[in-house]
Amino acid sequence: MRTGRTFQEAGRAQLSLLAPLEKKCLIWLARHTPRPINSDHLTALGLASLAGAGVSYACARWNRACLLWVILFLALNWLGDSLDGTLARVRNQQRPRYGFYIDHVVDAFGTLFLLAGLALSGYMSERIATGLLIAYFMLSIEVYLATYTIGTFQLSFWKFSPTELRVLLIAGNIALLYKPVVHLMGGAYLLFDVGGATGIAGMALMLLTAAARHTAALYRAEPVSKGPR
Repeated sequence: MRTGRTFQEAGRAQLSLLAPLEKKCLIWLARHTPRPINSDHLTALGLASLAGAGVSYACARWNRACLLWVILFLALNWLGDSLDGTLARVRNQQRPRYGFYIDHVVDAFGTLFLLAGLALSGYMSERIATGLLIAYFMLSIEVYLATYTIGTFQLSFWKFSPTELRVLLIAGNIALLYKPVVHLMGGAYLLFDVGGATGIAGMALMLLTAAARHTAALYRAEPVSKGPR
């Protein structure tokens, strides 16, 4: 462990639509959080709630009312996933390496649980769910590599962050209660297959754009030096 070396925390780039309002809300919540509750408790809540959302999606195959439980679990996930870091900063109890590592390992497992539940729900095909998982992991890998090499942790793309995605997913769950199948260009498709395919395309475009931008930035930052003739 490189515990003796100074750790330089990456800058955070959060430019999403709801970021200003969300920041004020999180700071207020952090200041009113009971002292016995710490950031680890909130991180665990974030993971448990995504697992609960995945189980609820799977159960929705037999009872559509379970989609309402998904909404509750997504709200709890926002609370745990978004408040843990803010609470640490407000209380001046930050552990940058530990927090960064745990937060994103938990995100990886939580996303797996959520998309596995969707694949079992009957509201999204297994191939679309798998494609979403791969696209998410590929985009995450690019973000983590850029964080290490460039020093900026990108929390949002094109004004969208996990918070906006949760809002879209909640809206989609409400729509599923009334219209799980949509008709496009003469064919019938699962609503979440259409949304999932759109999400895959969007994340792929974000990935390619970010990879090209960061490759160019690093190429300019580290020009090849001319050796002795």
